[in-house]
Amino acid sequence: MKKLESLIKNIKYELVQGSIDIDIEEVVNDSRKAAKGGLFICIKGTAVDGHKFAGDVAKAGCTAIVCEDDVDVPSDVTVVKVSDTRYAMALISAAFFDYPATKMKVIGITGTKGKTTTTYMVKSILEGAGHKVGLIGTIETIIGDKRIPSANTTPESYLIHKYFSEMVECGCDCCVMEVSSQGLMMHRTAGIDFSFGIFTNLEPDHIGPNEHASFEEYMNCKAMLFKQCEVGIFNCDDGHFKDISKDCTCKVETYGFSEGADYRASDMKLMTKPGVLGVSYKVSGKVNFDVDVDVPGKFSVYNSLTAIAICDHFNADTATMKKALLAAKTRGRIEIVKVSDDFTLMIDYAHNAMSLKSLLTSLREYEPKRLVCLFGCGGNRSKLRRYEMGEVSGEYADLTIITSDNPRFEEPLDIIADIKTGIEKTDGKFVEIPDRKDAIRYAIRNGKPGDVIVLAGKGHEDYQEIKGVKHHMDERELIADILAEEN
Repeated sequence: MKKLESLIKNIKYELVQGSIDIDIEEVVNDSRKAAKGGLFICIKGTAVDGHKFAGDVAKAGCTAIVCEDDVDVPSDVTVVKVSDTRYAMALISAAFFDYPATKMKVIGITGTKGKTTTTYMVKSILEGAGHKVGLIGTIETIIGDKRIPSANTTPESYLIHKYFSEMVECGCDCCVMEVSSQGLMMHRTAGIDFSFGIFTNLEPDHIGPNEHASFEEYMNCKAMLFKQCEVGIFNCDDGHFKDISKDCTCKVETYGFSEGADYRASDMKLMTKPGVLGVSYKVSGKVNFDVDVDVPGKFSVYNSLTAIAICDHFNADTATMKKALLAAKTRGRIEIVKVSDDFTLMIDYAHNAMSLKSLLTSLREYEPKRLVCLFGCGGNRSKLRRYEMGEVSGEYADLTIITSDNPRFEEPLDIIADIKTGIEKTDGKFVEIPDRKDAIRYAIRNGKPGDVIVLAGKGHEDYQEIKGVKHHMDERELIADILAEEN
């Protein structure tokens, strides 16, 4: 329980009616969760405007409402008006949970690619160095032994502070989290003083009617993180580094292959072992040692280099870093599944043309006998993505197996037809197998010595959405079933 006055003390507001000297039992922005003694925050969403439910939450017993627009509620309900309810909710949530972010070192990672993998690498290293680490990201939130599947890369502000509070309670001394451009734009992380902010890279993505209006807006949202952190750690190889960092208010450190980077990678070599593809390189500058990572591609150098730069601030020693980087694995991110000593099979979340091209070009460098790419595309989404992914796979894979992803309310064969439109612009060979398990079975049965097979698009997901229903489907389980059938 908190006094309303203490919850809004850091916010500019107008008291429209009632008193702020009242007790608040709970903070909600979902009218269905409204209850006696609650504070309801009216959020304008893309589909629903919370202001419409002000009367309903008052009847349910909420004693206070925070709003942007006028609301019609009984005179015994306190009404506080602010300019931005999303921003207000972030600061109110922090106060409601007694500012848990101030009781930990909070590490925020933003960028187009690499956020998820890097968070797990950081967690692995810091735990090896004796820290207790919470994690918030695209796949899940981890608090001690508890794992909570994620709905958004960066949750709503109330949920973030609730998670922070639980992390503090269970003894976490730091938290590593993915900070999305949407999360920054919607003020989900407003008011958090990050100990470290990390910039991985920037490419055009998340631009559209329901996301960012332009690339400039997307970039400016990413840059917001570096006005609320103590130390900013930037990929100085990225072409947008100067734009992202130009107005930052934090101490600046850099990593990359560039001369002068504080954490510099050099002498990168590809590593190939039975069923495993990886990289090795030397890091120099603020630290100096050789690094091996059992994850393929140049982007694995960047991800691990980022983790090294962060964890150096926690005084993690060289041996701990080396051991943790070899052990760190991320579900659904270039996740190698042992099927045969003859060929390599991996699961990856690549679900747009940009990420698929990055993955396939990286794997090409290992000179596989054949590069086989299995993927589908989601229904009720942009057809352009289907054309582009088809064209990328046709250009960079030796064989494409077109199958189903999450068809949602579309027919799988219609989606496959769109993918074929893209792939037929190339000379790439392809087969169509609509059922995903049958497609994976075909890939495994026809795997040849030296092949690299990628199951793209599903990654960490353990379901397939068909006609509005999510059916359980985990590619790891499908692979195990197929191998059991073969034996």
